[in-house]
Amino acid sequence: MSVSQQGGTAGPKFNLRFWGVRGSVATPGPDTVRYGGNTSCVEIWCGQRRIVIDAGTGLRMLGREMASQGPCDFDLLLSHTHLDHIEGLPFFAPAFISGNLIRIWAGHLLPRTTIDQALGQLMSAPLFPVPLDAFTNQVKYCDFRGGDNLVLAPDVLVRTTMLDHPNNAVGYRVEYAGRSLCYVSDTSHIPGEPNKNILGLIKGADLVIYDAMFTEPEFAERPHWGHSTWEEGARLVKSAGAKQLVLFHHDPARSDSDLDTLGACAAEVFPSTLVAQEGKMLDL
Repeated sequence: MSVSQQGGTAGPKFNLRFWGVRGSVATPGPDTVRYGGNTSCVEIWCGQRRIVIDAGTGLRMLGREMASQGPCDFDLLLSHTHLDHIEGLPFFAPAFISGNLIRIWAGHLLPRTTIDQALGQLMSAPLFPVPLDAFTNQVKYCDFRGGDNLVLAPDVLVRTTMLDHPNNAVGYRVEYAGRSLCYVSDTSHIPGEPNKNILGLIKGADLVIYDAMFTEPEFAERPHWGHSTWEEGARLVKSAGAKQLVLFHHDPARSDSDLDTLGACAAEVFPSTLVAQEGKMLDL
């Protein structure tokens, strides 16, 4: 089964849309118009069930669209709580609107702290003037441990694993209607030693969104920054028998033309490679 940008194969709707694809810091400007400058945020539809992964600045625009559509009921899965993956939450309109049911999940914080405590620090003086308790009381905070399975609906299973990232991070595999997509950002790797957790997570997946912030020469200079390369992503999807690779978490210094070049290089190694682009929809 292949992934189509125009329309998926027959069966229940299973698609995604990128609202933010950049890593570390938002990068507005003329050199990032085509691929986008917002930080990490991906919207997924499993039939009528909506899932959002990460809450970077892209979440703000998604929130505006949600607010215009009426009451919503969905799950927000956080890979981790570094600023570029949660900075959209204080500006996420649906969280302030009564009647919306929102479950925020995190699997990297226990036992040290909980997700509501971490977000409470973000939304507190002197960092931010609006406290977390300004959110509607129908926002629920759900902590789990990396490696747990999350049953978000009778027909939607989310498998998880721990990633190699400072302060921890979690990767996700969303399974629905016999298909699967994986979100693996942020993670580092050890050259020559494929990450067994990731290989297990992405085995046979239809689509893998992978942290491709660096090239291999760049990674050699920053091996402990907690990010990976498109080259390692290609090796992993090949080894795991996954069908499609999507390069994600773009370096903030990478321009549109840089990403064109990077994508072309990656496609020579693994032809079923795409470069994540803000606004792009993919159907499984």
